[in-house]
Amino acid sequence: MYKTLIRPILFRFDPEKIHYFTFSLIRNLSKIPGVKALFRSLYLLEDKRLERELFGLKFKNPVGLAAGFDKNAVLYNELANFGFGFIEIGTVTPKGQEGNPKQRLFRLKEDQGIINRMGFNNEGLEAAIKQLKNNKRQLIIGGNIGKNTQTKPEDYTKDYLECFNALHPYVDYFVLNVSCPNVGSHAKLNDKDYLLELIGAVQKANKTFEKQKPILLKIAPDLNDGQLDEIVELVQETNLDGVIASNTSTDRDGLKTSKQRLDEIGNGGLSGQPIKAKSTRVIKYLAEKSGKAFPIIGVGGIHSAEDALEKIEAGADLVQIYTGFIYEGPSLIKRINKAVLKRS
Repeated sequence: MYKTLIRPILFRFDPEKIHYFTFSLIRNLSKIPGVKALFRSLYLLEDKRLERELFGLKFKNPVGLAAGFDKNAVLYNELANFGFGFIEIGTVTPKGQEGNPKQRLFRLKEDQGIINRMGFNNEGLEAAIKQLKNNKRQLIIGGNIGKNTQTKPEDYTKDYLECFNALHPYVDYFVLNVSCPNVGSHAKLNDKDYLLELIGAVQKANKTFEKQKPILLKIAPDLNDGQLDEIVELVQETNLDGVIASNTSTDRDGLKTSKQRLDEIGNGGLSGQPIKAKSTRVIKYLAEKSGKAFPIIGVGGIHSAEDALEKIEAGADLVQIYTGFIYEGPSLIKRINKAVLKRS
């Protein structure tokens, strides 16, 4: 019903406006008695065999919602009723910011993809914490953190630390978002020396808490083998808890969407089906090169159960969806979990 009836209507409107409309719709529907139970009966699949234990956390199932969908942690309790095993909120920055000028979100229907240049638009740290205080503890919550656009390079680490320290009591794991192509000074965020400094500072802060939280790094799908070798070395040198592969891509090769349309859209990170193979390649390379020495969360182009299994077979321990959730609807989560059960 979603693909034949609901999606065609939603896709007639501006992607960013419909995103917020859908948020309001889900929130308001969930207030109606019996609707949460209906969602759970339709989409939730509970089975002990789906559980996964990674970096000291127990996930109800291996299918998560990637960061960027619930930036401000306003809908995670309601989204839990759609069957996710975990939800990643953010990217959260210390101060709220508008992000890049609109229009900044574009569907590539022919390619089943999305291009965005949102620019870390979010309401800031305090707004996220206020929402996270309402956590009903239905599933694992990850906190994806970044820097403010206007922050000077010498203060980047300070931004990450501010988010890390303030969010620490409210999320189950952290993701250092250093690979988003829609923020300034992208090059520095991918410099190995800087990453060593950043990770070291965050880990030092982590040790000041009674209970330490897992820290993961989110990387780009466009990295070459040499750069991926550096990621493996980085994880091993710093004892990071894991890697999320991958973020959005700046590559436009092989798209069905016309060059004219792509020129009209301009810069931004590409997600969805067009980056499926890239993301899977990165996962496979990291898993093989490291001898599966650290957990990998696979994300990028998962639009079917088969796509998810491909990521898992390549070396992913968990998977996340975002663009696939928009194109395929909430039934995708259950389909993936069913396929995982068949495979087990």
